[in-house]
Amino acid sequence: MTSRPELLVSVDVGGTLGTADGPGLTMRLVAASPLPPARTREILRSSLHTRPALTDALVSEVCDAIRVPTETFPRNVPPAPLSLYPGTTEALRRMSAAATVVTLSNVTCVDADTDGLHTLLSPWVSDFFPSCRIGYTKPDPRAFRVVTEHFGTEPSGLIHVGDDWACDIVGAVEAGARAVWISHGRQVPDESLLVDHGVLVAGDLAAAATYIQHLAARSAT
Repeated sequence: MTSRPELLVSVDVGGTLGTADGPGLTMRLVAASPLPPARTREILRSSLHTRPALTDALVSEVCDAIRVPTETFPRNVPPAPLSLYPGTTEALRRMSAAATVVTLSNVTCVDADTDGLHTLLSPWVSDFFPSCRIGYTKPDPRAFRVVTEHFGTEPSGLIHVGDDWACDIVGAVEAGARAVWISHGRQVPDESLLVDHGVLVAGDLAAAATYIQHLAARSAT
């Protein structure tokens, strides 16, 4: 009988595992809003991304907040397929040999294609935690704690891997979890987090998988 890996790893989806093959609901709304893109995404994270269903009341609330006419809200947008980055499958395979791997993502109920993700990422990813299902978005510490509570562990037992510094890294650190930033060659925004909280910078998911394998090996000795 194979023993269950002791490490728990959550991975972001968009920008970490791959990129959407076409615009989803969030991207369409950001493009339609006259507000600055960062502000629009912030509004959507706190409203649209935390709701399990697209209701008329939610559409009205979102449109008012981002200043988009209600009648132009794109209601029939299919989820954009995820195109995995080269090497993602192999990296997840190596991670899953060393840890229990799940996804933790900020996503609308329209774009949360968990069936598609399951087909794409099975058997390496064992569960999916989209924000529209759990009711919290990163960087809210509660998003990370939903994952740890589900597996009966403390936040310190979670390693979160993601490419968004504010949502994935700052959020994980504030939740008490460990974090691995997928930099894609970008400059570290805050060096103090690396020193004070042991945040690892990995160029890609393959490098993150190697770190997790090393950590698992140290834990086993």
